[in-house]
Amino acid sequence: LGMHGADLEFRTFPSLGEGEEEAFEAAIAAESDGLILFPSRPRSLRTWMQRASRSRIPIVCVSTDAPHSNRLAVVSVDTMASGSLAADLMGRFLGNRGKVAVTLSALGITEHFEKSTAFEKTLRSLHPKTALLDPIEDHDVESEAYDKCRKLFAAHPDLAGIYVTTEASMPVVHAAKDAHLLDRLTIIATDLFPALIEQIRAGKVTATIHQRPYMQGRLAFRVLQEYLVHGRYPAVPVTLAPHLVMAGNLDFFLEKQASDSSNAEAASDLPSDFTYNNYD
Repeated sequence: LGMHGADLEFRTFPSLGEGEEEAFEAAIAAESDGLILFPSRPRSLRTWMQRASRSRIPIVCVSTDAPHSNRLAVVSVDTMASGSLAADLMGRFLGNRGKVAVTLSALGITEHFEKSTAFEKTLRSLHPKTALLDPIEDHDVESEAYDKCRKLFAAHPDLAGIYVTTEASMPVVHAAKDAHLLDRLTIIATDLFPALIEQIRAGKVTATIHQRPYMQGRLAFRVLQEYLVHGRYPAVPVTLAPHLVMAGNLDFFLEKQASDSSNAEAASDLPSDFTYNNYD
């Protein structure tokens, strides 16, 4: 990495929790100057991350954290705000009644656990008459998400709402459609992509909590660059506020998103209240 650029190497693995440690080990063996990582299995990766830290290889976690791992920094959406917002919306949409479910990849992923916990806490606090079922883990596999949702809908045909904490909302939508529940089920999704946009326009998905993944990636790279070039690291975790997108503000949001993306210089700037510590 130099003052004017960086050589980026992308190391992928088949799915969350599969091949992740091997990809991490390969990045360390290649003597990388720094790593940006989505730690889907923070417990199993903790030892590797601590070894990297001792070898002076900085690691920036993006989207989800790996606590007690000696990582340099974490860049993520505010998970507590996301889960709480989804819960309050759900309770209000349903009039504080009915059954609600939550889907996530795995409770072992810090991000998903925190959002699920915040959702449950807020729902019970503000909308206590709403019944919350046990969370559904789909392990980021679309077929598993679809099958488990079909079983959920069969067991609870009176289900009123479902909060999808990950971007895997389409299997839930398809399962609800095939179970003939889509027109009366309140769905709150996560992030935004073309297929989901269509569902929001059609009124099949009520809302989505946008985690701003593009900005998360840009900031994670910027944090790592600032450390490697200038020896600076953020004094606090870099936490982005989630954006709520519904049919009413969808077009406005898409226009603004396109405008922001075209202004690469502005998008790469760190927030104005962003502070650093010097790394000794």
